[in-house]
Amino acid sequence: MSKISAITLNTFKEAVRDRILYAILAFAIAMIGSTFILATIGVGSGPKIIRDIGLGFISIFGTLIAVFIGIGLVHKEIDRRTIYTIVSKPIHRFQFILGKYLGLILTLFVNVTIMTWALMGLIFIGEGFWDFRLLAASGMILLELMVVTGIAVLFSAFSTPALSAIFTLSFFAIGRLLDDLRLFGEHYAGPVGRAVIRTFYYLLPNLGRFNVSAEVVHGVPLGEVVSGVTILYGSLYVVALLALTSLIFQNRDFR
Repeated sequence: MSKISAITLNTFKEAVRDRILYAILAFAIAMIGSTFILATIGVGSGPKIIRDIGLGFISIFGTLIAVFIGIGLVHKEIDRRTIYTIVSKPIHRFQFILGKYLGLILTLFVNVTIMTWALMGLIFIGEGFWDFRLLAASGMILLELMVVTGIAVLFSAFSTPALSAIFTLSFFAIGRLLDDLRLFGEHYAGPVGRAVIRTFYYLLPNLGRFNVSAEVVHGVPLGEVVSGVTILYGSLYVVALLALTSLIFQNRDFR
């Protein structure tokens, strides 16, 4: 555990020093703040606009951080040739992958927390109370980002940063649209098309399960959508992604 903790903290420190992280975070907070101005345009729907757009910005910018830092986690070590020093030490490669992953998750947790409290502060200014339902929504966003980070690290283990970014963003887009694609296939696709779509539906990550923005915006109880099944689904998918990444990384020859 001490080895994994050391890699985790080192990865977190590297991410914190990355200028792109601060640029994305500053822009995200600025965009969340702009929702306060946009809310004045809506007649009677200002609070809903602030919550809806604010949660959307947290998800989008969290995804950008996960992708653009995650795709370089492994490749950066290879490019600097520091990977040779790491693999020569008594460190299992799965410990290296897990430490890198947890370091980025820690970074995302800090950033999502900052953006969430910035959004809650705006709502407090406008409505005079703290909407703690946003914490549940941001928790689901963080779980989604954990899956996206797992995908980014997976591609980073065997591909270039450019291709890793394309693949990860493609998986993110498809994961958000899986429910719609399945509905489309059930109504309009033939037997073969439906079979293909169902296969992709069960294999690819259904990121739409983690999106509870609509429930938060419209005051719907979160008990059904924020369930143990959804949390278990995300956790198992992360474990599967890390296991596959470790397997691929274990079989790479760095000589």
